[in-house]
Amino acid sequence: MRIRPSAVGAGLVAVLVLAGCGGSGGSAGSAENAPKSLTSDAQARPQASASAPEQQDAQQQDEQDTTTAQISTFALDVDTASYGYARRALGEGRWPEPGRIRPEEWVNAFRQDYEQPPDDGFAVHVDGALLPGGRDEAVLRVGLQTRASDAAARRPVNLTFVVDVSGSMAEAGRLDLVKSALDTLLDQLAPGDQVSIVSFSDQAEVLASMTPLTARGELKAAVDRLVTEGGTNLESGLVTGYQEASKAFRPAATNRVILLSDGLANQGDTQWQGILGRVKEYAARQVALLTVGVGREYGDALMEQLADNGDGMAVYVSSQEEADKIFTTQLTTTIELRARDAKAQVVFNPSVVRSYRLIGYENRALTTEEFRDDSRDGGEIGPGHAVTALYSLKLKPGARGQLAQATVRWQDPDTREASEAGKALQSGDLAENLWATGTPVRLQVDVLVAAFAGYLRDRQGFGLDLPELSEHAARLASLAEDPMVSELTTLIGKARSLG
Repeated sequence: MRIRPSAVGAGLVAVLVLAGCGGSGGSAGSAENAPKSLTSDAQARPQASASAPEQQDAQQQDEQDTTTAQISTFALDVDTASYGYARRALGEGRWPEPGRIRPEEWVNAFRQDYEQPPDDGFAVHVDGALLPGGRDEAVLRVGLQTRASDAAARRPVNLTFVVDVSGSMAEAGRLDLVKSALDTLLDQLAPGDQVSIVSFSDQAEVLASMTPLTARGELKAAVDRLVTEGGTNLESGLVTGYQEASKAFRPAATNRVILLSDGLANQGDTQWQGILGRVKEYAARQVALLTVGVGREYGDALMEQLADNGDGMAVYVSSQEEADKIFTTQLTTTIELRARDAKAQVVFNPSVVRSYRLIGYENRALTTEEFRDDSRDGGEIGPGHAVTALYSLKLKPGARGQLAQATVRWQDPDTREASEAGKALQSGDLAENLWATGTPVRLQVDVLVAAFAGYLRDRQGFGLDLPELSEHAARLASLAEDPMVSELTTLIGKARSLG
C-alpha cells in the first residue's frame, strides 16, 4: 500500500534486530538491546572495549513498555562495514572488538527475498515468529525493499574518489587493494560517466579533475601514481574531494564522493563533526558519500559516522573478492538513489504487546515527531537495497489482534516529494516456532545472524550459546543455498575455537 503525505495514522516499520549497536540515544522510538530474558548466560567472553564507553552505554538501554512508549522511530541504514570488519577479525583468529559490532549491519549484509515494489518507492514486508519454550515472547521482522535497476539504464555518474595514501596505507592489502579495485571499476563504467581522483596524506592533491570515461587511460595513469607517504589528513582529503565534486556537479547525473581509507586520521580535524561541518555546504547539493574501509587497524567510528551523517553508507573490504563485489557488481548498479531521507516508524498495539526492544539502529534513532519532519535527516537508499529490522517482543498472554503497524517515509531524490508505504501484522500471523519447519528460512537466518552478533558483542543472543548457534547455522546452510550462510557457520566455529 502506498500512501501520499496527506494520509493519516502513525507509521510502523518493525526492525527485527537481535542485538544492539553503539550510538546516540533516542526517545520512545530509540533502539535497544535484546531483553534480558532472551540473553545467554554462557561462559564469559571478552568484554566491550573500554575505549568506547559511550557506545557501550548506548548498548545497554532498557526495553520499552508499550503503556508509555508505543512508537519506535529511526532513520534507515544500509551500512555493512561492521560485518566485514568482524569477518576479517574472526578469520585472523581474533575476537572482534565488541564496540564495533552493530547487528543491524550484519543482518543488512545478507541477501533477503523480499518482493520488489513496482515503482521507485518501497515494498514493506512484516512477519515474525514465537520463540520456542511456550513463553509469551516473539521476534518481529520488518523488511523494506527498493526496486533494482539495470546498469545499462541508469543515469550517468560523477564519481569523486578520495584515496588515503598516508603511511598506514602501505600495509599489504590496503592501497594495493584500493588501486586494483579502482582499475577494475574504471573498466566497468560507461562513456557518459565522469571520474575525478583526489589523494591525501599530509595534504590533499588532485590527481585527476573530473574526466570523462572516454579518457579512461588518463584516469588509470592517475591511479598508478597513488603511492604511500606521510600522515593522514582525512579532513583535507574530504574537503578537497567535495570541492572537486561541487565544481563538476551535474544535475542530470548521480553525484557521489567515495572515500577509501583506513580511517586512522591523525592530522587536521580528526572528528566527524568537524570534518562534515567543513563540507556541509557541498553535501547539501545532493552529493552523497560512500566510505570504503580497509586495513586490519581500522577507524570504524569515524568512517561510519561520516557515512551516516554524509547521506551515504559505509562498507568494509579485506579481500580482492570483496572489493570486486563492491566496485563492480554493486556500485555500478546501486550508485543511484531510490529514496532520500528515508525513515521508519513502528507503532505497537499495547493491548497485545507488553514491551518491545529494537536491536540496533541506536545511532539512527529519531523522535516520534521527526518521522514526518522532512527537514530531519534520514537514510539514503539505492536501487535493489533491502533494509531489515528485528524487534524482540514480550506479548500479553492470550491477547489477540493487530501486533504492529509499520510505515516507511521517504523523499523522491529529485523532486523531494514525500511518500509513505506501510503494512500491519496480526498476532495470528506469527509463526508458531521460530526454528520449526515452515517458518521462513530467511527469517531464521536473520535472527541467527543478529543473535551471533549479539553474542560476540555482549553475550546477548536470544538465549543461544555458541554450540546452539552452530547447530542452527549448519541446518540453515543446507536450506538457504547461500554461500554467506555457509560462511557464517565457519565464523561461528572460529568463535568457538577462541573460547
